[in-house]
Formats: sequence, structure tokens, C-alpha cells
Amino acid sequence: MTTPLIALPDTPVARAALELARPVESPSVFNHSVRSYLFARLAAPRFGWTAGRDYDDDLLFTACTLHDIGVATDGAHRQRFEVEGADRAAEFLTGQGAPAADVDQVWQAIALHTSPGIAERRGTLCILVREGVALDFGGPLGGNHLDAVTDDDADVIHTAYPRLAMLRSLTDAIVAQAAKHPKNAPRYAIPGEFLREREDFGRTRLEHSCRTSRWDD
Repeated sequence: MTTPLIALPDTPVARAALELARPVESPSVFNHSVRSYLFARLAAPRFGWTAGRDYDDDLLFTACTLHDIGVATDGAHRQRFEVEGADRAAEFLTGQGAPAADVDQVWQAIALHTSPGIAERRGTLCILVREGVALDFGGPLGGNHLDAVTDDDADVIHTAYPRLAMLRSLTDAIVAQAAKHPKNAPRYAIPGEFLREREDFGRTRLEHSCRTSRWDD
């Protein structure tokens, strides 16, 4: 029986989002996406927010689950991965009959999830997605509520969704997507800098900084 800590929304939209992401992402990236939702949900009370009153749980789940679908193996790979993923999530939600305002919220949350200082100014969903992603990096991305996740909670989440060398796997996928087209790797944006750092140094600064992550990747 699934514990409430790792229970996922059991709605048509949530099930469809899982069915979209699972076949086209590596197990490591897929697990990272789901963990980002679980961590975001743990962080929400720190902001005084509850599902249903302050944010839509289906939208949070969809945005987290699809936030890295821009590096999916079947993508067009003609835009930076955050925008490609946001567009794909918007197309998915539109096909599910979601209102335009909800589609736009998810688009922004995914497109801005690598933009600290901007995402935090664009509403609850953007904040929670950014926080969930940051928490899954264990500190180096600046998650402000790492203590919202107890060691016991982390063990349960990581047992259900193992890390599987997430940092290396995700960075590999971002770099591979960035290398496919010049528009995918703009200067001073995450994909462009990852690509250039890998080419120049063999590893990214993020990979280096994550040696201090709370989690054993």
C-alpha cells in the first residue's frame, strides 16, 4: 500500500502526464521529475500553502513531471530545453481540455524553472516547481527549505524513486539536446553554459558544486 508521502495524484491528467513522460525520459530523469513533485509538496506548507486552496495539485504534478520533457528522446530539439518542454506540456494540457489560464501557469513554471530570481516572482506554481527541483539537487541550487525534508522522508522517497546518478544523467541529456541546434544553447543560459563547460572542462560547475549535495547521487 502506497504511503501518503509518496502517493501521486490519481486523476486522468496525472495518469496521462506519467504516460507521456515515462517512455521518453531516462529512468533517472523520470525519477527526478517525480521526486521534484514530492519535494515541492513537502515544501508547500513552509509558504503557508495547501493544495486545493492555494494551488492546484494536478497542475503542480503536471509541471513537475514534465519539467524536463524538453530533453526527451522523441523531441524536436529546436529550442532551449526549458522552452521546448514548456511548449510540449502546454500542448499536452490543451489536449486534456485544460483552461488557457492553467496551461499558461504550467508553461511559465516549466520555462522558468532554471531562472532563479524570476520564477519566484511569477506566482505560486512557479515557486513550488522551482523549489521542488532545487530540493532534489540537495542544496546547490539554492533550495530554501531543505529542512522541510526529514531524513526518514528522504529515505522513503529515494527508495520509491532512486536517484540513479541523476545529476550526470540529466546533465548528459541537457548537453546532448543543446548540441543539436544553435538555438538550444544560448550564451549565459543553463543549456548553453552546460554545453560549453562540458566542452572546455569535461564537467559543469553544477556537477562540481553538487559534491556538497545532501543526497548521495
